[in-house]
Amino acid sequence: MSKNLTSREEDYSKWYNELVVKADLAENSAVRGCMVIKPYGYAIWEKMQAELDRMFKETGHQNAYFPLFVPKSLFEAEEKNAEGFAKECAVVTHYRLQNDPDNPGKLRVDPEAKLEEELVVRPTSEAIIWNTYKGWIQSYRDLPLLINQWANVVRWEMRTRLFLRTAEFLWQEGHTAHATKDEALKEAQLMNNVYATFAQNFMAIPVIKGTKTESERFAGADETYCIEALMQDGKALQAGTSHFLGQNFAKAFDVKFTSNEGKQEHVWATSWGVSTRLMGALIMTHSDDKGLVLPPNLAPNQVVIVPIYKSQEQLEELQPTVDEIIKELRSIGITVKFDDRDTMRPGAKFAQHELQGVPLRIAIGARDLANGTVELARRDTLSKETIPVNGLSQRIKSLLEQIQSDLFNKAEVYRNEHVTAVDDFESFKKTLEEKGGFISAHWDGTAETEDKIKELTKATIRCIPEDQKQESGVCVLSGNPSQGRVLFAKAY
Repeated sequence: MSKNLTSREEDYSKWYNELVVKADLAENSAVRGCMVIKPYGYAIWEKMQAELDRMFKETGHQNAYFPLFVPKSLFEAEEKNAEGFAKECAVVTHYRLQNDPDNPGKLRVDPEAKLEEELVVRPTSEAIIWNTYKGWIQSYRDLPLLINQWANVVRWEMRTRLFLRTAEFLWQEGHTAHATKDEALKEAQLMNNVYATFAQNFMAIPVIKGTKTESERFAGADETYCIEALMQDGKALQAGTSHFLGQNFAKAFDVKFTSNEGKQEHVWATSWGVSTRLMGALIMTHSDDKGLVLPPNLAPNQVVIVPIYKSQEQLEELQPTVDEIIKELRSIGITVKFDDRDTMRPGAKFAQHELQGVPLRIAIGARDLANGTVELARRDTLSKETIPVNGLSQRIKSLLEQIQSDLFNKAEVYRNEHVTAVDDFESFKKTLEEKGGFISAHWDGTAETEDKIKELTKATIRCIPEDQKQESGVCVLSGNPSQGRVLFAKAY
């Protein structure tokens, strides 16, 4: 299976596209630009969803659900947001089809079934949610309002790639309302930290926390916080964003509350989200030319057991030992699959589980049974060892923790080796082309310079790092004064 995978060195983009399909994660659908997430891919997303959902609830948030459709007038109410998403909107104009009299057996839109008001298929839910919050918030006692929804959104993308950019994708979006600016700012920062913790502890991806420049901010936000990750091809990927919306949406939808001093005030808002784009980040950070490499904390099956047998009788002899191993592993919270399919040879099974990134593989045959041992193979290092069945579950528990840690450390070393400080534009261009990664450079703070660098190199300012040092310098392009370095990169 995996031997047909294009190598990363040969064509990274082709390698990624083939891996998503061959590892049974997703495939293109009959709808242009949309994808079908297959059961194995969805199982990984469910693991992500479960951990994030737990983290949201631990920080006081509740889940709700809001409509897929947004009346055009509501969408337009916050002008900056509407303008920011206008080019990506799908719009519903009619509500019925009818038989086409000119083409028997075909359907057409019923011209009599035109909607009184066109509906935008949500590209994001601020408009419909803030219109709803107007009825929910009257007093300071109703605040803070901490709501999250798991949903799908549509952004009519022309150039798509599975998980990374599709016309419809799955995500979560948090929308919160607060009595003070300070509370809302703390909320936006808190959720960016939640995303960073999730990326590092579960996805084993090191991220850089920071803020976006004004031109890269979410449309309608006063500040956008972000986490930026680096993929193996030296391109950056925005892995999550959290927005301080100020009072922009509260004013657009007239959401006010009575303060404890009896004054009418507009609330302060945040929104924050991550999407199935995280699946792309997971694949591109860790995987290799043999296929997917999954961190144990997100693997649907952390361990797979493959029996080696020549007859049904031999399989039955192995079964009690296998059952005991499975029982022990599950008792300590490890997910395990027993692959006893008789339609594939062990070698083909090994290749499939390697392709699908299962962290640990156990092989057990008649000789192993006689010796009281199993063969244990690690997916990340492709190393194998023969170890006793006695004490196996604790060895596996320890190994899974080790793999999780090793994957993070490997990605962090790569990322750190690909953060390069440059002081002139020639070095900037050379580093970008020859090495890639993040380029730490002085910027004069103007949108003009930012746009010019993007035009000349296709690199954007990924973030102003949270730990940015205030240091005087000169802009890498304009030569004008700069107060600190920002991170540039080519990005997905």
